[in-house]
Amino acid sequence: MPRHRHQEFIRFLQTIDTKTPLDLDLHLIVDNYGTHKHPRVQRWLKRHPRFHLHFIPTSSSWLNLVERWFSDISTKRIRRGSFKNVKELIMVIKKYIEAHNQNPKVFVWTASVESIMRKISNVKIC
Repeated sequence: MPRHRHQEFIRFLQTIDTKTPLDLDLHLIVDNYGTHKHPRVQRWLKRHPRFHLHFIPTSSSWLNLVERWFSDISTKRIRRGSFKNVKELIMVIKKYIEAHNQNPKVFVWTASVESIMRKISNVKIC
């Protein structure tokens, strides 16, 4: 969705709710963005007990990788451009991704399992 407020998140949850069989519990892994913790979202979740949010650690490695990817797109393409509208911006992003994927590089984890587990051992998961 173009915006990322609690209203859009609730709309997303409602979509999942209507399109998923009622006998299934739903576990969503989300970041610590304020939208996911908004009071209206919390009330919605209390009325829909099959939804279970699991919050990732704030500095988790995979999230940092995703943020780094968006930083690259922003730095290498978006900030260098001028766009007439959102449709053109989306087209430019898609072209950047297509070009980038012509020579993909495998991501190699450098942290050991032990160091990651030590970092998350004190993190409370809801």
